[in-house]
Amino acid sequence: MKGFRNFLLRGDIIVVAVGLIVALAFSTLISAFTTSIINPLVARAEGTNSAGLGWQLGAAGNTATFVNAGAFISAVIYFVIFMAVIYFVIILPYKAVSARRGVTVFGAPAPVKTCPACLSADLPAAASKCKYCGTDQPAA
Repeated sequence: MKGFRNFLLRGDIIVVAVGLIVALAFSTLISAFTTSIINPLVARAEGTNSAGLGWQLGAAGNTATFVNAGAFISAVIYFVIFMAVIYFVIILPYKAVSARRGVTVFGAPAPVKTCPACLSADLPAAASKCKYCGTDQPAA
């Protein structure tokens, strides 16, 4: 039990748990925004069709054959808003706190090069041999 308790009380686990709780709260808020505000606007853009913005593929009134583009547009708007909130409310402050501690998070990936022999594109830029085919690499 002591090992399990130590695992749960690690700082990283608590940060992830708090981040998930905040994300769920924002998800509910943004879902209400898209359902109450965005969906009616998208449906109004269609005009007279009460089913929303989309195309009827089968018999009129059959919801199973209605391609609902409005729901997709709303989902895209929801995703963009949700990811922006997560980035500005969680990621940016986390990067700032980590930078104060001297830790770089969410940085640019390390530079890589492509092996001319086997065309592996994930070799570190400073590699002198290909890790896949073993050929010598030219200096970068």
